[in-house]
Amino acid sequence: MDFWRRATNPWDQDILIGIAWDLMWAAAIVGVVFLSGHALYMWLLAPKKKLSAPVGPNEAAAGLPDRIVRHTVAARTFHWLMSVAMFVLLITAFFPVVGIQFAWVTIHWIAGLGLLLTVIYHIVHSIFWQDLRSMWISQEEIKGAASEVARFFKRSGEPGSKPGKYPLDHKLYHHSIIVVTTLAIATGLLMMFRVDTPFWARNPYLLSDQLWGVVYVVHGLSGVALITLIMTHIYFAIRPEKLWITRSMIKGWVRREEYLEHHDPKRWVVKKEDPPTLTGVAGSAQLREGVPQNKRSNN
Repeated sequence: MDFWRRATNPWDQDILIGIAWDLMWAAAIVGVVFLSGHALYMWLLAPKKKLSAPVGPNEAAAGLPDRIVRHTVAARTFHWLMSVAMFVLLITAFFPVVGIQFAWVTIHWIAGLGLLLTVIYHIVHSIFWQDLRSMWISQEEIKGAASEVARFFKRSGEPGSKPGKYPLDHKLYHHSIIVVTTLAIATGLLMMFRVDTPFWARNPYLLSDQLWGVVYVVHGLSGVALITLIMTHIYFAIRPEKLWITRSMIKGWVRREEYLEHHDPKRWVVKKEDPPTLTGVAGSAQLREGVPQNKRSNN
């Protein structure tokens, strides 16, 4: 299998011109093999998972709402806009390679700018409206992952500790997407200088032929990595035991029972509902607004 494509420029120099398209098929095959292997394992070999605690009325559930917000409208908007941009980019990048020809260049760089805007939106939203620490990987999570691996080889169905809002595998996937997407966007912006756009005139001499070759290779490797990553993401999104997470990305919430079954309330703290009062709707509203009952106005 070839890894790179090379050519000779007008000065008789041997230069890189991109990745070999064999890597595209290799990425797809790796994805199919992994997903098939995981599906067979879950069907035939995986031990039946036991709940670490009964799901139902208990101390942790007291005061929790029936539906718990997992993804806000802003987070869901980013996810689906980014998904559209990713699919358009992959289609315009690889369909011509397999023989489906169309005018793809303009569509590709416009989708790339769309991806960049969604990433900027996500960064701003994460910094000012979300808790960035929720995506940090702690030593406790690493130790927990090591214990899970040990349980896997012992074929034990005993549950480990529950995660916070985002399990370790979600964090690892998120960080992988960050690296791959950043490389794809950075190299894609450079490659835009080689085509005519409304933003600047075409300038193929911005970099040397050797550096352009590196840019093409990094961009191509990012693209084929996204093939495998997106295949994996879709597969886990439609697995029966993961559909509750997929629903939360559509509707925004998870049920209280799902929260208690899959998450540690100490690691993902959810604001509990106000306890009912005996003063009626008006009194409850005043309590929620911070107005004590004994200080109501007599007017």
